[in-house]
Amino acid sequence: MSRTQRAATLPVRFFARPAEVVAAELIGTVMVSRIGGAVTAGRIVETEAYLGVIDPASHGFAGRRTVHNASIFGAPGLWYVYRSYGMHWCANLVAAAEGEAAAVLVRALEPVDGLEVMRERRGAVPDRQLCSGPGKLCRALGITRDLDGLTMQGSNVVVVRGARPARVAATRRIGITRAEEWPLRFVEAGSRWLSRPWREPDAAP
Repeated sequence: MSRTQRAATLPVRFFARPAEVVAAELIGTVMVSRIGGAVTAGRIVETEAYLGVIDPASHGFAGRRTVHNASIFGAPGLWYVYRSYGMHWCANLVAAAEGEAAAVLVRALEPVDGLEVMRERRGAVPDRQLCSGPGKLCRALGITRDLDGLTMQGSNVVVVRGARPARVAATRRIGITRAEEWPLRFVEAGSRWLSRPWREPDAAP
């Protein structure tokens, strides 16, 4: 068993805080999947916070509930998994308090364990692209809707403590059309594993 697999799973109280705090502090933790009898894992290098009922980009904006988004209104530490554009699964962890519909989307991982399995699941792509996006990482780790609504600690996909990065940077969110400018995307500064390259704010294009 690797050191990553032996690391302590994050407690529920970690998620019972504002989504933007959880999103920033998830950077450097490790997501470990035991789906399909295989262990795959990646260090979280990119997240996005969604602030729930007050956030126009949140699936729970204005308290709108459906059969598809019920989990986002649940208790902190639940998985909320939805399909994006009818094609890709996206994994979120519910944050803040039950009923607020706040959550953190896991956007990118640095693969650290089970790369051969990830390659089989993802096909012929460079290793840098195995988990460089929310849909990509779900496929690499075998995540589907089956994870939705489960407690993270009691599921076969857990998040464990890892090495904190030297620097976490906040940027505007990407891939959405509402409240995109809110600085709620968090990245490990300088990581080559992000879904989209990151530059210093004053860096030349």
